[in-house]
Amino acid sequence: MTRFAFDASRCCRLLACVLAFVTTLPASDNAPASPSSAESTPAKPASEIDQLKALLAEQQRQINELRTALAEQGKLIERGNQPAPAPAPAPLPANPARQPIGEIASTTPVLPPIPEPASKPVFYPNEAQDQPKGEPSPLQLKIGDAYITPVGFMDFTAVFRDVTTGSNIGTSFGSFPYRTAANALTNLSEIRESPQNSRIGVRVDADVKGAKVIGYMESDFLGGVGNPPVGNVAVSSDSYPLRLRLYWADVRKDKWEILGGQTWSLLTPNRSGISPLPGDIFFSQAMDVNYLNGLTWGRIPEFRFVYHPSDIAAVAFAVGNPEQYIGGSGGGSTITLPSAYSTSYANQLSNGTLTLSTPNFVPDILGKIAFDPKLPNGNAFHFEVGGVVRTFKVYDPAAKLHHSTEGGGVTANMNIELVKGFRFITNNYYSSGGGRYIFGQAPDVVVNGDGSLSTITSKSTTTGFEWLKNKTMLWGYYGGVYIDRSVVIDPSNNKLVGYGYTGSSNSQNRAIQEATLGFTQTMWKDPKYGALSLIGQYAYFTRDPWYVASGTPKDTHMNEVWLDLRYTLPGSAPTIK
Repeated sequence: MTRFAFDASRCCRLLACVLAFVTTLPASDNAPASPSSAESTPAKPASEIDQLKALLAEQQRQINELRTALAEQGKLIERGNQPAPAPAPAPLPANPARQPIGEIASTTPVLPPIPEPASKPVFYPNEAQDQPKGEPSPLQLKIGDAYITPVGFMDFTAVFRDVTTGSNIGTSFGSFPYRTAANALTNLSEIRESPQNSRIGVRVDADVKGAKVIGYMESDFLGGVGNPPVGNVAVSSDSYPLRLRLYWADVRKDKWEILGGQTWSLLTPNRSGISPLPGDIFFSQAMDVNYLNGLTWGRIPEFRFVYHPSDIAAVAFAVGNPEQYIGGSGGGSTITLPSAYSTSYANQLSNGTLTLSTPNFVPDILGKIAFDPKLPNGNAFHFEVGGVVRTFKVYDPAAKLHHSTEGGGVTANMNIELVKGFRFITNNYYSSGGGRYIFGQAPDVVVNGDGSLSTITSKSTTTGFEWLKNKTMLWGYYGGVYIDRSVVIDPSNNKLVGYGYTGSSNSQNRAIQEATLGFTQTMWKDPKYGALSLIGQYAYFTRDPWYVASGTPKDTHMNEVWLDLRYTLPGSAPTIK
C-alpha cells in the first residue's frame, strides 16, 4: 500500500513539469498572431512547424497516459483502504449492502453492512434470569444455528427453626416434632447455613427446519435423602452431591409441541400457558427448597403433547412416570398394612425408600387446559384446569390373585393481575389416590383385609399474593393439606389398620397448614453483570394428627425464618421466532 502512495506522488510531480514545459512552447500556426509580432518575427520554415506539431501530439499522448495511470492509482488506493485527500463523499446508493467493496461512490473506504438474520432471538425472563427483550446475553454462545446459554445462580441460605428437626434447609412438612418436656430437640432451636440451593444448568435453543427446539438441563446440590452423605461433613468440609433437577427436550412447530424428559409435572401449576420452562411454572417465591405446603408438583419423567389452538389457549396430554405410594416421603406418614400382607406387599408399594423398584402397572395419564386472555385493563390473567388418572396393581402370592384399582385427581388454578404489579394466586387440588402429587404428604392407597386396594382422599390448596414494586417484591401464601381417614379391619387379629384409625401413630396427619410472608429485594441488576438479591421469609406451620394418645400433645407447631443472598447469572436465553 505504501508503494501505491509513492507512485501517485511521483506521477503528479512529472505531470506538473510537463505542463510547465508546454506553457513555454511557442504557439502553433493555427493561433491568431498580432500584427506587431508578425512584423518583428521572421517566418519559420514548414519543416520546423511540422516538428513542433509532432512534438505537441506526443506530449498530449503522454499526458493522457499519465491521467489514466493516476486514475488507476486512485482505484488501487481505495481498494487498499488508504486515505487520500479528496472532496466530500458523494451520497451512498440506496442499498450499499449490494455494492462490491471499492465501487461505492465515495473516496472514503466503506464496508457494506452485514445483512440482518432471517430470524432474531426474542428474549424473555425465566426463573433464574431476567433480561430485557432484544438484549443479548454476554454469556450466550452461538454454534451453527443453536444458541447455548448458561443458566443458574449462586445461593447462600441461612435458616432458623425454633425446634430442632435434624434436616437440611428444606422443611419436612409432615414430620416436624411434637413439643414435650421429655423431647430435648423440641426444647432447642437450630440454625443452618448452606449453599445447596445454588443451581447450574444450560439451555440450548435452535431453529430446525422451521421447528423451535429447546433443550434444558438444570442441577442443584440437594442430592441424597434430604441430607449430605455421611463422613466428615459439617465438621471440616460440607461436600454436597450434585443432583439432576430437570433434563428435557421440547420441539414446537406451528400449533403442535412435543416434550420428553424429566420435567415439571403437568399437574404443577403454570404462571402462563403450558410451558415447561421454570419462569412459566408457579412454585412460589418461597426460599424453602420444598416450596409450599399444599402445592401440587413433581419433577419426574414425562412424555407430553401440547396443542395451541390460539395465542391464548393450550391443551396438553401427557404420560408420566408412575409410583403407587403408601406414604413415607417428604415427611408424610405411611399406612399400616394388615399383618398378612406386611411382607408380601412391602416391595410392591412405595414407602419412599424403594427408589425405582416398585412394580408400577401403567403410566399416570395427565391432561390440562390453560387460558391466558388479557383483562380489559390489559393486565395478565391465567386460568387452568387439569387432572390425572392413575392405576394401582398388586399380586397376592398366598391367594395367587391380582388386585387393582383406579384413582386420580383434578386441579383448578388461577393467577390474575388485579392491578399493575399485584397478583392474586390460588391453586386447588382434590384427589382420590393422588396424594403422591402433594409432595407425598398423603398416601395413595390402603390395603384391605383381603389384599385388595382402596384409594385415600386428599385435598390441598395454595393461595396468596405477589406484589412487585420497582425492585422490591412482597409476597405471602397460605398452604393447607387435608387427608381423609381410611380404616381397615385386619382379619388376622381384628385390629384396626389403614390410615387415621383409632390407635394410629400421631404421624398419620389429618391436616398440615402453613402461613408464610416474605420479600425479595433486588439490590442491583444489570444485563451484562447479572443481579444480586436479598430474600427473606418467615413461615408458621401447624400439624394435626388423626389420633393422639392420652397425655400427649394434640397438635404441634413450628416457626422458621430464612435469609438468603443470591447472585443470578446475567442474561436470558432466546426463543427463536
